[in-house]
Amino acid sequence: MGFPDKKRLDKVRARLEKAEGTLMIAPDATPLERFRWDICQRFLQYKADHHMTQDQLAESIGVDKAKMSKILHHRIDEFSTDRLIKLYQELNPRVKIRVG
Repeated sequence: MGFPDKKRLDKVRARLEKAEGTLMIAPDATPLERFRWDICQRFLQYKADHHMTQDQLAESIGVDKAKMSKILHHRIDEFSTDRLIKLYQELNPRVKIRVG
């Protein structure tokens, strides 16, 4: 098996350009953006700590798989901060939210 030819590489590049991976937090993120990013991180940590699949996590909080994927990949433009907090509280009702 050798190195892929140009045609194959072009196909892979085209697919990667359309791919939506996990967003990282910007270095100049606002406090609100950092807070929202942290909530997504809590979902990821909960998933890992409880050895859950994305589908199991979605079912446990009552959202569809696509929405759960968006949360886990930090693609949360369609979610209000309140909604993210409420969804996380489905997993951890005793969570305490601090600002500051």
